Amino acid sequence: MRKSFFSICLLISLTLTSCSTILNNLPGVYSLEIQQGNIITQTMVDQIRPGMSKRQVLYIMGSPMLDNFFHKNRWDFLYSAHPDGSDKIQQQVSLFFENDQIVGIQGDFRPSSTPVAKVSNESTVEIPKRDLDKTLWEKITGLLGISNLEASTTSTSSTKQKSPDNKFWF
Repeated sequence: MRKSFFSICLLISLTLTSCSTILNNLPGVYSLEIQQGNIITQTMVDQIRPGMSKRQVLYIMGSPMLDNFFHKNRWDFLYSAHPDGSDKIQQQVSLFFENDQIVGIQGDFRPSSTPVAKVSNESTVEIPKRDLDKTLWEKITGLLGISNLEASTTSTSSTKQKSPDNKFWF
């Protein structure tokens, strides 16, 4: 009786563990790799300095993953990934504020002691000044040769008589 019970338990445990191994490694089956949370890098954390406002930290780190109702002065940034069946990667950073200024940092990353300047890849392009002497309509009519007609209609409108109450008579 003991041998049969032991063999049944061994068979069940091997079946359950092999099912997960087989299902995870089936050929032709694609499993989606889902990253969760905020991507946190050392360069992001290096830019954080004591006394920065919440708005400045929000620009550097993005919005926090967890918004704790009881601790409004604490922002938690979490990142979790499980790439291609390898070990799960988890990173966490907590930022602490007083009077809307950062006073502390806690987690997997530490800011460097030397200030880090972020190099900008942006460039400035000078745009030439536009010639706004003529309106678009004047330019179009000038190209079509209708500008003389416009001048003649304006000269006839200026010769119209005015009434005593400064209204035009048509």
